[in-house]
Amino acid sequence: MRSGYRSRVRERIGAARAWPVWEHPPWLRAYIVAMATVNLLAVVLAIRAGLGSGRSLALLGILVACEAATVELTKRAGEITGNAKDVYGVWEIPVAILLPPVYALVLPTLRLALVQWRIQRSARLHRRIFTAAVLGLSYGAASLAFHGIMGSPLGVAVAPGGHAPAWILAVAAACLVKWSVDTGLMLPALKSSYPGKIREMLLGGEAIQNDVAELCVAVLVTFAIAVSLPTIVFAVPLVVLLQRSFRHAQLVTASRVDSKTGLLNAATWEREAAAEVARAVRTRTPLALALVDIDHFKDVNDTFGHLTGDRALKAIARTFRIFLREYDLIGRFGGEEFALLLPHTSALDAYGIAERIREHIARGPLDVGDLPDGEHVRVTVSMGVAALGAPWDTRTGSQITDLLAAADRALYQAKRAGRDQVCVVTDNTVVNSQEQVGRLGSA
Repeated sequence: MRSGYRSRVRERIGAARAWPVWEHPPWLRAYIVAMATVNLLAVVLAIRAGLGSGRSLALLGILVACEAATVELTKRAGEITGNAKDVYGVWEIPVAILLPPVYALVLPTLRLALVQWRIQRSARLHRRIFTAAVLGLSYGAASLAFHGIMGSPLGVAVAPGGHAPAWILAVAAACLVKWSVDTGLMLPALKSSYPGKIREMLLGGEAIQNDVAELCVAVLVTFAIAVSLPTIVFAVPLVVLLQRSFRHAQLVTASRVDSKTGLLNAATWEREAAAEVARAVRTRTPLALALVDIDHFKDVNDTFGHLTGDRALKAIARTFRIFLREYDLIGRFGGEEFALLLPHTSALDAYGIAERIREHIARGPLDVGDLPDGEHVRVTVSMGVAALGAPWDTRTGSQITDLLAAADRALYQAKRAGRDQVCVVTDNTVVNSQEQVGRLGSA
């Protein structure tokens, strides 16, 4: 009896240790727990401000129904994974502005629970909990900001009345507070999950346009509901159109990206690299291309499993972003091979960059999450670099093909020479040391 109890306890402990949340570093796990705890405390405090009248509950029910309908529309098309943009804020901003703050704090949790149930049950639960907590706190902050600006008590609805311009500006300011708090609280987690992509995800042109569009529609819907509730009927088609617009942009982005690493996929990389090489030939500016192959990567999959192998690929991708510039093109060519295009880079500079990447990876180990004690994933890479030089034919339009072939030849030489090294081909000569590259560059 006692041995059976101990066996069940060990099984439960083992199951708990398998939770995906343990993949994150301790500080991030603590941060997730802290956000969930703070949101829960905020809900408890907000309840003391009141739950509103029957009319408030009726309005809440209507907005929740609209949000549930939006979830169902997403279910039909399928939820885009990753840091996907949605339009739920159009229905949640009115809750933060027109209803007691407790509902703004709780509604994201209810919505994400519905998303988990109706759309993607396989999504990691700790991410849903963290996102719900951060969104709840950001909407709570928006509610505080609006009532602070209007000088009204929490939980008391404020109609535009004869001060519509000031009321609209207060809602817009509350939306700005919501965006700032949401972005600020999400930032640590995004830095950990998407290193090197924060600026593109949060401050890129498309990201800002989408956020501004959503918040502007939210302001209009909030004002319309505050003036006359039946106008919500006319807001639904507008929200559907906005959702389709966001989804189209996300699908275009997803079609360009390798799902395992977040880098450009092979087709997109080659297309954009060809344009960059043609530009370098036309303007007579230096350019280099590097092919990277992980040495004996099959051993990683065979020893640790394909899931750990995928994490190792992500760790290698993060290393590229550490050492490369924003305008360098990084792509995954499939399997364990990557391609790097380095505009405005000479053969000597490209060798230095490639050597720093190689040394960093060789020092290891890779960050692949928790492994049994004493086990680490260590790999090396071989790199072949080709530099655009005078002998390259500038008339055929095949420069990218020639560069790839030359880099592949250099990569083959690096493997033949023992792997874990960088070889460079420039003007059809293969070298594998900084001194040799320097002599060719000065010749």
